[in-house]
Amino acid sequence: MAGAYDDREGFIWMDGKLVPWREANVHILSHAMHYASSVFEGERCYDGKIFKGHEHSLRLLESGRLLDMPIPYTAEQIDAAKAEVLAANNLTNAYVRAVAWRGAGEDMGVAARRNPVRLAVAAWEWVPITATPRCRARSWTSPNGAAPRPTRSRQPPRPRACI
Repeated sequence: MAGAYDDREGFIWMDGKLVPWREANVHILSHAMHYASSVFEGERCYDGKIFKGHEHSLRLLESGRLLDMPIPYTAEQIDAAKAEVLAANNLTNAYVRAVAWRGAGEDMGVAARRNPVRLAVAAWEWVPITATPRCRARSWTSPNGAAPRPTRSRQPPRPRACI
């Protein structure tokens, strides 16, 4: 599988079923397109096993909860969707992307609780890395350069950067 990501052979799991890759589309007026109401997990699959796959599914659900966007699937259902898309695309070493978003619905504004929360899982071939990247934790500062006050609501997670 190669080429542009919107023009490939294979299948993507969307809202409970496999759809042909090229037909896995989202409407232009989806809430996520205008207000960034989406969450995702990027996962690696080695020899048919997703590294920490269940933990990724749990984190995806928690990310949705934190955005007040409850994802209508359980972690076990998300795990099964990932396995289904890997099998449908005959992949053993792959990158797996699960993404949930607020779709098009009755609301088009910041608040969109009436809009459906949708879920898709895609996977594509990804050759395992042979060299070990150098990674380190980066500290976070506010845009004006001042250190943030360490409060629960403002303390971001420590991002990682590979250099």
